[in-house]
Amino acid sequence: MQNDGDTPGADDIGTGDRPDVTMPTPVHSTGYFPGSDDKHPVLITEAAPSLDDQHRARVRRYTIIMAFRIPCLILAAIAYSTFGSALVSILIIAASIPLPWIAVLIANDRPPRRKDEPSRWDQPRTAIESHPRKSIDGA
Repeated sequence: MQNDGDTPGADDIGTGDRPDVTMPTPVHSTGYFPGSDDKHPVLITEAAPSLDDQHRARVRRYTIIMAFRIPCLILAAIAYSTFGSALVSILIIAASIPLPWIAVLIANDRPPRRKDEPSRWDQPRTAIESHPRKSIDGA
C-alpha cells in the first residue's frame, strides 16, 4: 500500500551498477562487562546505572561489611578459649565496633564521578560589585 508521496518502486535504485557499501568494522567495547565481549552485548549508552542498580549495590556492600561482625565475635570467643587472654578478645571486639559506622558511610556513598562530568567549582566566581551610594548627612 502506498502512502502519500510514495511512488511505486521508490526504494529501487534501478538496474545497473549498484554502489559499493562498506560497513565499518565494529569496535569492541570495554563496557562494564569483564572478559570477552563476544558473550555480552555492546554497551551503547553513556547513562549512569539506574537508581535501583545503585541501591542494590549499596545494600550488597552494607551486608558484606556487616557480615564481618559475626565472625569477629566468634573469633573473639575462640581466641579467649584458646589463648586464655581477654586482651586478644577485647582487641578483636574493639576492631568490630566501628564496622556499622563504616558500613553506613560506604553504603550511603554515591558512585564515583566520571572524568567527563563537570565540576561545580570549575568556574571562577565573580564578586558582587559594590556601587558608591549617595548618603544624606543629617545636620
